[in-house]
Amino acid sequence: MGFSFTHFPTFKTQRFILRQAVVDDCHDLFELYSDEEVTRYLPLAPFVTIENALDELDWYDTIFKEQTGLRWVIEVKESKKIIGTCGFLNYEHAHNRIEIGYDLMPSYWGKGVMKEALQCIIPFAFETMAIHKIEAKVEPANQASITLLEKLNFFKEGVLRQHEFEKGKYIDLAILSLLRSEYKI
Repeated sequence: MGFSFTHFPTFKTQRFILRQAVVDDCHDLFELYSDEEVTRYLPLAPFVTIENALDELDWYDTIFKEQTGLRWVIEVKESKKIIGTCGFLNYEHAHNRIEIGYDLMPSYWGKGVMKEALQCIIPFAFETMAIHKIEAKVEPANQASITLLEKLNFFKEGVLRQHEFEKGKYIDLAILSLLRSEYKI
């Protein structure tokens, strides 16, 4: 049957809480997305106003209401600080396919944060949403992201050449995927 999109799920890991974003998160999201290192490989310009963060929050609400995706904020249990986001977008119901995306404050890079977070939402996609295939589209230069996905058993399918026009130029996107039959906890 799959996920009904009637309630937003919350997950707790050893160090983090993955939860629905609220308006009070706008300052932490502004801090996250105003960092040029964070937005380097995203189809976003660095945020310059708090309105940009509020628009991002609206997008999270919209994709949930439209049942095309879910975006969790990653909150540090001890400090209650939002240090990143992760989630799904472009849900294709007819094909049971969804795209995964994530971002993280640079001060937390290389500490296993995103692996810990994705190990919550990947099982949710396969077990609760009844997804058959999770896709990730990553700029080939973003080797850290590709390495993370490969550690999670994603398979590199190939490169979509000059697939998107971002920040004034066409960019390639590597496409990686994980099938339900390949999924391991």
